[in-house]
Amino acid sequence: MDNPIRAMRIFTRIVEMNSFTRAAQALGISRATATRTVQELEAALGMPLLVRTTRALRATPEGDAYYRRCVSITADVDELEASIRGAALHPSGPLRVELPASVAGAIVLAALGEFHARHPDLELMLAMAGRAGDRIGDAIDCSVRLGALPDSSLVARRLGSLERVTCASPAYLERFGVPRTPDDLDAHRAVAGSHVFGQRPAELEFVMDDAVRKVQLDGIVSVDDEQAYLACGVHGLGLIQPTRVAAQPLIDAGRLREVLPRWQPDALAVSAVYVKRPHVSPGVRAFVDWIAERFVQAGYEQAGLAAAGAVGWRPALPGAVAAGDRYSGLVAVA
Repeated sequence: MDNPIRAMRIFTRIVEMNSFTRAAQALGISRATATRTVQELEAALGMPLLVRTTRALRATPEGDAYYRRCVSITADVDELEASIRGAALHPSGPLRVELPASVAGAIVLAALGEFHARHPDLELMLAMAGRAGDRIGDAIDCSVRLGALPDSSLVARRLGSLERVTCASPAYLERFGVPRTPDDLDAHRAVAGSHVFGQRPAELEFVMDDAVRKVQLDGIVSVDDEQAYLACGVHGLGLIQPTRVAAQPLIDAGRLREVLPRWQPDALAVSAVYVKRPHVSPGVRAFVDWIAERFVQAGYEQAGLAAAGAVGWRPALPGAVAAGDRYSGLVAVA
């Protein structure tokens, strides 16, 4: 007996309709299948459930007791399946999302009212992620990450990309000079920021001659937090290449100064990642679909060279859903 719940449904219909033939017709199965199912139930239980004569069909005392329990069990299964289908349409409960503070401030927080209106039964708990950690699992349901993702068993969906800028504090530039081209960087130093996936220590990137050029510099500090990375730049500890959305307020306030504007760093890919499971949590799917829409609405389309192949994503039209590519070692989804 491969499916005991199905067998219970067949048995209860036979008892209720007092006929193998009518029950089989109602269920869309053959009479032979209905007969075989009852025989298998009786063999598994070790007792007869129905008394069959040429004129009548009735349940034995044991069959009547079994029938009443089958009615209760199948009703519970129907209720459970209905609730699960409803949860898929109307996700509810806590949803723990980790994301960089810059992404939260530029894209997510201002539109959370819209997300709540769409999913009022979801309790969204945001953790500001300063570093490229790996808390997916028990502590975090979904994480938004910056940079090229490492090999992993996680599922990744490409969201978009964020422009970066090269900058430093006015005090640093007064001491080390303002570089006019990347070739002027020999005497400079950089802050190593390991909060971005795939970024090497004290390495700056520039798009030059339709290619990405990497410049390795000395540095005096390495940090694994986005806000600490910005603070190191503000305090004159070296050149930094943060996202523009994170750096622009500090540039406007005069605490950072943009340099080498003709040689922009390559754009930084942004991805949503979550644990690979046979069925994605309705809450996770709802959030990932929503934040992907937000990236399109906010205009954070693909830019840069490396992003165009390995880490790139660009919606064809506003509101369009773009398919992700396959990361090395990751499952990419649309």
